[in-house]
Amino acid sequence: MLPDELKLKLEKMISDAESPREKAIDVMFEIQELQGWMSDEAMVEAAGLLGMTPLELEELATFYDYIYRSPVGKYVIKVCDSTVCWLEGHQSIIDYISARAGVPMGGTSPDGLFTLLPVCCIGYCDRAPAMVINKRVYGKLTPEKIDRILDKLANSAEFHESE
Repeated sequence: MLPDELKLKLEKMISDAESPREKAIDVMFEIQELQGWMSDEAMVEAAGLLGMTPLELEELATFYDYIYRSPVGKYVIKVCDSTVCWLEGHQSIIDYISARAGVPMGGTSPDGLFTLLPVCCIGYCDRAPAMVINKRVYGKLTPEKIDRILDKLANSAEFHESE
């Protein structure tokens, strides 16, 4: 299933580790980078490389917010639902993104572009309400700012907004 080049890279990464298990998350991230999510087949293959069971990997994967066990959109929008973001109106942000992108919380837009997920505290409390899109953080969200971000994402493969 894995391309030979990636399999060799993962085997080297694992062999360089003191214990193969310490590379479990890194292996899952590498495989996920290739296919966008960790399928059951990918879990079995990763577990084999690491000398672990698929269940042991599943336990790790379900703990980490950035390991996806089902397909996600090209852009994964994670809206912070911590206390500070909640106080600053995170629900109105979720509602706006949901309506604007055509995606319910926990779902993916019909065009496969956006997935909307909650995430517990992203450490951007001084800029609440906040969200993360593909590991990039955005704060002090307003409908206008969200429109700019989503429009640019929808219209370009790469987007860099200065905060």
